[in-house]
Amino acid sequence: MRTTVTLDPDVAAKLKAWAHRQQVSFKEALNTVIRRGLSAPAPGRATGRFVVHAHKSRFRPGVDPGRLGQLVDQLEVEDFARERQKAR
Repeated sequence: MRTTVTLDPDVAAKLKAWAHRQQVSFKEALNTVIRRGLSAPAPGRATGRFVVHAHKSRFRPGVDPGRLGQLVDQLEVEDFARERQKAR
């Protein structure tokens, strides 16, 4: 199919350079690049399956998992107090 394509000067220069390096015609280079772009996965999409490798873990000595909520509360209070001091 014959059609007219208007390329930006920087894109045309890069494509010409790529065609020269690959030793192919401009037409072949353009078709190859467009095919690759159209068959590439969408940006931001995972290309493969994401696998999580779990491992055993423990709390460090001295950390009581039953008191983690209390620790979070204490950190929030300290954060609040620090913000109040900055506001004054």
